[in-house]
Amino acid sequence: MGGSPIHATQFFEFIARIADDATEGTTVRLPPVLIQPMAADDVATAVGRVAVGAPLNGTVEVAGPQQFRFDELIRQGLGARNDPRKVVVDPQARYFGAELGERSLIPAGDARLGEICFEEWLNQPVLQR
Repeated sequence: MGGSPIHATQFFEFIARIADDATEGTTVRLPPVLIQPMAADDVATAVGRVAVGAPLNGTVEVAGPQQFRFDELIRQGLGARNDPRKVVVDPQARYFGAELGERSLIPAGDARLGEICFEEWLNQPVLQR
């Protein structure tokens, strides 16, 4: 068995929850940062590959195949659900209470990339998202 720890970027499946936490009234306020989220199915695939592979003596970074500006990702996710909230960039906004740097939500180095693109994930039947 492998045994190397895995560090995954944020999941597509949490976009609505992220928006809910960042909402004030009808406005979603997000910091001006990059994000490289991935589908939970890709995370599961990565965990399986690492678990049966040789130990790597380090953390395995996994991320989605695309980088986005945080506000654009959330705007697309809400738009796909016909959510009328307005998404704005706010340098003072926090992410679940944390202040972020521009690159805090993307892999720090080389990462194994998932295969499922955000648009593909959005177009799955609702029961699968």
